[in-house]
Amino acid sequence: MDSYRQYARARSVGWSTWHMEWCTKYRYKIFFTAQLRELCLIAIGDAARQHGIDVLDAQCDVDHVHVLVALPLTMPPTTAVRVLKSISARIILHEAPHVRRLYRGRCLWSPGKFMASVGHITLEKAKAYLEAHHAKDPCPRNPRSERSEELRALASSPLGRGGRQVVLSLPPTPGFEPGCP
Repeated sequence: MDSYRQYARARSVGWSTWHMEWCTKYRYKIFFTAQLRELCLIAIGDAARQHGIDVLDAQCDVDHVHVLVALPLTMPPTTAVRVLKSISARIILHEAPHVRRLYRGRCLWSPGKFMASVGHITLEKAKAYLEAHHAKDPCPRNPRSERSEELRALASSPLGRGGRQVVLSLPPTPGFEPGCP
């Protein structure tokens, strides 16, 4: 728990780290020089600072960007990608006129994105923690649990809760063939 303290806020403690990736529009290879790649990384870093996003690592390739960020717990990752893409595009298009001429519609980045959470702990460690926590502090059995199991079984039945199944059985009509007018 001590490793999370640096990310503590007023009512929350946690770690929200994400690997994000997005491409240039039409996959144009615009970051072909070291100067343009450096401009892209500076623009992403500036956008992150404006919104309290901590950039842990960033790499700029000729047609796409990889960013590893730690987000505030109140910020969804889609908002972070939107902020990083929009502000960095504005800065890059302002500083590089030849790129601005290439993208007349003021859209530097493609609308797509990739996001994956980066775990601070592994799934196995989380399961082990839950097992150890459960062994330390077992919850007393709820007397209403039998009733909840009955309700769960009822909800999974084809009738649902309180439903009534109606089956109509009509005798076959003589001389009627399906599909004939």
